[in-house]
Amino acid sequence: MGLDDAERSEPRGRRIPEATVVRLPIYQRILSELLRSGAATVSSEQLASLARVNAAKVRKDLSLLGSFGTRGTGYDAAFLISQIDRALGVDRDWPVVIVGIGNLGRALVNSEGFSSRGFRVAALFDVAPGVVGEKVGPVTVRHLSDLGELAQIDRPAIGVVATPASAAQEVADALVAVGVTSILNFAPRVLVVPTEVLLRYVDLSIELQVMSFYQSRRADEVEGEVPFMRSVGLSPSPDIG
Repeated sequence: MGLDDAERSEPRGRRIPEATVVRLPIYQRILSELLRSGAATVSSEQLASLARVNAAKVRKDLSLLGSFGTRGTGYDAAFLISQIDRALGVDRDWPVVIVGIGNLGRALVNSEGFSSRGFRVAALFDVAPGVVGEKVGPVTVRHLSDLGELAQIDRPAIGVVATPASAAQEVADALVAVGVTSILNFAPRVLVVPTEVLLRYVDLSIELQVMSFYQSRRADEVEGEVPFMRSVGLSPSPDIG
C-alpha cells in the first residue's frame, strides 16, 4: 500500500512540464481500469508497460506530484488517482460550453468521459433554427447570441468549438469576449486568440497524418528497428520525450 498520510509529502509550487501533463491522464485511465479489475496497488514497471513509456519516466512524472510510493509494493492506486485528479484540477467544478451542436457536438455531450471528472456541460449553443431550442441530453440548446447572458450567471471555464471551420474564429472571438480563457477547438482551422487564452486543437486529420508518418517510417525500417510510437490520445508538443 502507499505511505501513511503523515509520511506523504506534496511539493509546493513545483512546475509540472507539459510532457508530464499529457501523460497524467493516461496514467489515470490505466489506474482506473486496474482498480475496476480488483488491483489495489500498481508498480512503476506495470504502469510504464501499460502506458508505453519507461519506468524511470513514470517515477519521475509521479515524483512531481509528491512522495507516496512504497519500495517493494508500489503505489496505492486509489490514492494515486486522487493525486493525479488534484494535479490536473479535475477535482474542481469546470463549467463547459459547447458551440456547434451537429454530430460532433452531440457526441461530446453524450460522451461519458467528457462529462466526468469535474467537467460540467453548462450550456450548448448553435445558430441553426432547427437546433436552437432542442434538448440534447439534459441541456437545451440556446442561440449563440445568448452567450453573454449566460456568462453573467455562470461564466464558462472552458469553451469547446465544434462548428464548421468557417464559423470557428467568430465563435472563438465570442467566447473570449465573455471571459473564456480556455478553448478546445475541434474545427479544422487555426484560430487567433489573445496570448493569455489557452488554446488546444483536437483534429482527427492531424492524428491520421501522424499515424501515416509512423507507417511510412515502419515501411522503411529494417524489422526490429521500428521507431517508437506513443499510444496516448493527444498530439504531443515538441518537448515531449
